Amino acid sequence: MPSLSSADHRASPPVVSIPRDYNLAHDLIERNLGSGRAAKIAYIDDTGRYTYGQLAERVNRAANALCALGLQMEERVLLCHLDTIDWPAVFLGAIKAGIVPIAVNTLLTTADYEFMLRDSRARALVVSEALYPSFAPLIGKLPFLKQIIVSGNDAKGHLHLQAHMAKAGASFAAAATTCDDTAFWLYSSGSTGTPKGTLHVHASAIYTAELYARPVLGIRENDLVFSAAKLFFAYGLGNALSFPLSVGATTLLMAERPSPQAVFKRLKEHKPSIFCGVPTLYAALLASPELPKRDEVALRVCASAGEALPAEIGSRWTRHFGSEILDGIGSTEMLHIFMSNRPGEVRYGTTGKPVPGYAIRLIDESGKEAAIGEIGELQISGPSSAACYWNNREKTQSTFVGPWTRAGDKYSVDGDGYFTYAGRSDDMLKVSGIYVSPFEVEAALLTHPSVLEAAVVGREDEEKLIKPKAYVVTKPGIQGTAELAAELQAHVKGKLAPYKYPRWVEFIPELPKTATGKIQRFKLRAA
Repeated sequence: MPSLSSADHRASPPVVSIPRDYNLAHDLIERNLGSGRAAKIAYIDDTGRYTYGQLAERVNRAANALCALGLQMEERVLLCHLDTIDWPAVFLGAIKAGIVPIAVNTLLTTADYEFMLRDSRARALVVSEALYPSFAPLIGKLPFLKQIIVSGNDAKGHLHLQAHMAKAGASFAAAATTCDDTAFWLYSSGSTGTPKGTLHVHASAIYTAELYARPVLGIRENDLVFSAAKLFFAYGLGNALSFPLSVGATTLLMAERPSPQAVFKRLKEHKPSIFCGVPTLYAALLASPELPKRDEVALRVCASAGEALPAEIGSRWTRHFGSEILDGIGSTEMLHIFMSNRPGEVRYGTTGKPVPGYAIRLIDESGKEAAIGEIGELQISGPSSAACYWNNREKTQSTFVGPWTRAGDKYSVDGDGYFTYAGRSDDMLKVSGIYVSPFEVEAALLTHPSVLEAAVVGREDEEKLIKPKAYVVTKPGIQGTAELAAELQAHVKGKLAPYKYPRWVEFIPELPKTATGKIQRFKLRAA
């Protein structure tokens, strides 16, 4: 049976020891059973509460159930499931058996799923009943897909997940995997092109837990963690699975989409101590008339990723709730946050400093490291980097350059070592020969009391020169008028260098976004 990992957190960075023979699922379960937590609550979902002992049994039953279908080590199973107890059970069960789960976004189209199933050659599909209609047209069309397992009340004529697991054995010996074997896949968001299958090894998730979750986020055994970011998202997978399981904490799952009402209900009823969201959600929560009072929640610390957190949003949240938001940056390729603000050292408007165990460099247009205050391309070196993109050698070679991973983001760093986001590399504007960060202009717009959200892109003026254009979503009850547009332009001029102000302001009802909350600026550029 593969050995467990260990870490020495007295060192900086922490020294993480992962043996060659290693199985991620076995580690995350056995470290809790071995520490006497079998009776402790591991998960709370919309229908029940489950102890670590019950989770261990569900993982074993899922492993046996998948193997009973004829799935072999290294074969793949696509997991498109709502956030309930059966998500971690199937995900970890597959990994324990050496089968490779592919966790996918639950909000995609039939065409997206067809691409992923064909690209991955998944042999099996585990899908929630509510999500099955998006897959129904594909049944029988895909030569590699041999088994369909439906989770819920109605199996739609296929295998029923819960019944199949109930008949399976409650014990399972972990597969003889190594720390460098592929454990799971995540598909990149594909916001600007075809999604890329990103392969992560068994060691990756525990590195993120030991290097970020414990020393930076400060997760503890007595925490109750609530991640509005879903488990299929690399950010949510750490928040709601590898992080809490690594320390024996309790996780609150929510199947429905994270509307302000749904989030507030859980913050007030369950009183989680750690909350993980994305910037657009934090903005929506603060704008809601149902915003709870500080004494109605029990937040100790919050995390943000997915996009850079505007300083105004972070400051307002802390003023209202008293808890800090630790804004950080991660990626599907690096699995989780590799740069973050620290508790008690938060500087809103920045992404903080590198997480211990990760190295950061900024590369200028000449290929040299950018100077202090200069904008450069963000590159990361760290132990949780993906092994490769599946079946995409060109993208693999351009993204993973030796020990460095190219993030596709532009950043600058100040003399204190704090990094500030400038924008995606393909979103940057050059105005009058000088780089302008769309995010900087957006952040300035968000400090105006009428603005809920904003996105800035480049547009050619009558002389074919690029200038900033702002798309603005106003707060409820506020009309977008020519007068307000002029007021917003003057507002930005008062906060930034004059050449950075948006030459045009267009009011729209909502910004186009990916399912994980990232603004799709390429759609605005094409408008």
